Amino acid sequence: MKEAKKQGGLNAEIQSRIGHQLRAMYDDVVRQGVPDRFVDLIRRLDVPEGSPQLGNAGEKNDGGE
Repeated sequence: MKEAKKQGGLNAEIQSRIGHQLRAMYDDVVRQGVPDRFVDLIRRLDVPEGSPQLGNAGEKNDGGE
């Protein structure tokens, strides 16, 4: 006779408790938002190569000072 294989994992109540704890821990981090320097970096990475990039003030940057 085969033994019934015990299912691993967590029941719904435990999963729910873990979810609430994780949300409580990381909620503050989510509310902080993305720092401006990361937003600027992402904006620069999104510009296709060869296109003029925008400077901090939103003006075209042709590489000259």
